[in-house]
Amino acid sequence: MPSTVVLEKKKQQVAALSDRIKASCAGIIVDYKGINVEDDTKLRKELREAGVEYTVVKNSILARAAEDAGLKIENSVVEGTTAVATSVEDYVAAARILNKYAEGHDNFNIKTGYLDGEIIDDAKIVSLAKLPSREVLLATVCSVFNAPIAAFARGVQAIVDKGGVEACEPEAKEEAPSEEAPAEETAPVAEEAPAAEEAPKAEEAPAEETAE
Repeated sequence: MPSTVVLEKKKQQVAALSDRIKASCAGIIVDYKGINVEDDTKLRKELREAGVEYTVVKNSILARAAEDAGLKIENSVVEGTTAVATSVEDYVAAARILNKYAEGHDNFNIKTGYLDGEIIDDAKIVSLAKLPSREVLLATVCSVFNAPIAAFARGVQAIVDKGGVEACEPEAKEEAPSEEAPAEETAPVAEEAPAAEEAPKAEEAPAEETAE
């Protein structure tokens, strides 16, 4: 019969794994049978660098932790050798790395996986594994949003380089006289009328002096 110390230790392990599953956005459960030490070391390193926590667990611990976390896994999942890979932020990393490794190693198999607390089937795991990495996805999204922003920024900078809003005012003032040009052109015509110059000559005619 297990001692109190052993039971307490198992409770702590169940609680820790349950909290880890609850805190993760995605996870993959694998059968790591047949993996050698060298390959295991390389695989753990790659997962760690991608922000994925990977640990070997006892099936009894996983079964209780999954139940406590509300994760409904099949009985076949908690058989054989078992390791759990979880990620807090990256939905793709664990599936991408482990699926790639499983394709090159016959004795290494993916048992199941989950996203946001829901079990997903093998087809979804494979589809997830084929998605770009989180960094690539973020870079793609940023490039899409940055394109119009960059164009807007260039337009604003062009205005700033020309002197800001004040640089636009002289142009407005120069355009104003051009609209009133017809009025100025017609004024000189009235002043140059010949009738105004001949009028004084008519008043100074000598005909009235000879009549007396």
